[in-house]
Amino acid sequence: MNPPLAERMRPQNLDDFIGQRHLVGKGAVLRKMIDSGRVPSLIFWGPPGVGKTTLANIIANTLHAPFYKLSAINSGVKDVRDVIEKAKSERFFDTISPILFIDEIHRFSKSQQDSLLNAVETGAITLIGATTENPSFEVIRPLLSRCQVYVLKPLEKKDLEILLHRTLAQDVFLKDKQIEVKETNALFRFAGGDARKLLNIIELVVTAENSDKIVITDKSVTERLQENPAAYDKGGEMHYDIISAFIKSIRGSDPDAAIYWLARMVAGGEDPAFIARRLVILAAEDIGLANPNALLLANACFDTLQKIGWPEGRIVLAETTIYLAASPKSNSAYLAIDKALGEVGQSGDLPVPLHLRNAPTALMKELDYGKDYKYAHDFENHFVEQDYLPPEIKNYRFWEPQNNSSEAKLSEWMKKLWGNKK
Repeated sequence: MNPPLAERMRPQNLDDFIGQRHLVGKGAVLRKMIDSGRVPSLIFWGPPGVGKTTLANIIANTLHAPFYKLSAINSGVKDVRDVIEKAKSERFFDTISPILFIDEIHRFSKSQQDSLLNAVETGAITLIGATTENPSFEVIRPLLSRCQVYVLKPLEKKDLEILLHRTLAQDVFLKDKQIEVKETNALFRFAGGDARKLLNIIELVVTAENSDKIVITDKSVTERLQENPAAYDKGGEMHYDIISAFIKSIRGSDPDAAIYWLARMVAGGEDPAFIARRLVILAAEDIGLANPNALLLANACFDTLQKIGWPEGRIVLAETTIYLAASPKSNSAYLAIDKALGEVGQSGDLPVPLHLRNAPTALMKELDYGKDYKYAHDFENHFVEQDYLPPEIKNYRFWEPQNNSSEAKLSEWMKKLWGNKK
């Protein structure tokens, strides 16, 4: 049986690797490590199909290191310990550490992650973990502190174009076929920056044609995927499509659609903590100051799930989902922090005004640190007008209140205090 196209096209070295130039491009940090032959324990964080597993394989091949692979879905503590013992027994003095690759490391329990600590700390193995989830939440702190975390990004259009043309020209089966690509919009749209998904779609479209000459158009791609929507979802990528639909339904204030997508995730065995984390993020990003209670409820939902577990936890998720979907929406806080970060990136590290600086020593006081600072609580309404931004940007506004009753009250209070300055 022939391996799938995505496996046949898996690159074996960095020169053939597509994307992630910020990590493996010429002069990039990870490229330098690999070229030097000294790679620490790593965690690759990014969406599916961006090269996490491939990079782990390439590192092992380049370093000529023994390579062991576990999946967090079907491996337990015993499996981890067995692999570590095998790796230790096969390592000789002053040779490179074996590499243990753990796919979906975010699914490992605390005890499973604990079982890795000593081997990583002593250098018995070099750990490479792959995760689609924020490792700050999913990887225990002692293990996280022993690993370098690198973020992998979705492939850009130009990366997908390179992959498409390389596949049609080099794949052992496709290169002998007459394949004409007339349109790529649908191919790249459905792939969504995912190399594996793109290759699965190409394979689906090509194998569905009986003709000697195959023409790929937006229409042909869309029709094939409508006929067989799971065909390009090998490896569970639909998980990301459904959570996307779930989030967008809540953002769009449609509780019925949100509950439907929640039910799809519950029925499909999705990790409840994954759903709850997304609700916390959404409550801050999309509802925000229009209803600050949304974040409190989402956080309570997350905590409650840890206490009561499953299946009762589905009810808590449902209550929170409906509440968030039915809440007024505002992304003013999200826009404000991004606007402020943009200014920081542009203006750099502007000095803190002297009157706002802390003055814990006599020398600092002599240098006027804290001089003329006015303590707000000493004044009426616990407010006194003074400058809190660096003088270069003292009149900038980053937060713009949006049109909802909650922010209208905040805006009204700001105008009472600051007049037209805020």
